[in-house]
Amino acid sequence: MFDLPVVDRASSRAATRFRNFLLDQGFEMSQLSIYARFCNGKEQYETYLRRIEKNLPGRGEVHVMGFTDRQYENIVRFSGQSRGRQRKNPDQLVLF
Repeated sequence: MFDLPVVDRASSRAATRFRNFLLDQGFEMSQLSIYARFCNGKEQYETYLRRIEKNLPGRGEVHVMGFTDRQYENIVRFSGQSRGRQRKNPDQLVLF
């Protein structure tokens, strides 16, 4: 998740580049500034963490949080006034 300044044209472009980088890396937008990606183990998590670090914008805050499979499955989400169904971990890893 991140909070990037978009006060001028240059900072807006930097934020857009970072969002596009995340999408190119297989992340999906969960909310406006929250992107998520399933990683198949700690090693893959560390690989993406290094990639994010190399592509950080010059300003702003970026927070990376890791969840185990069980923790991810136990996230409770609400949509409007009703409880959404639990998300399931992907059954397989798709590479393209």
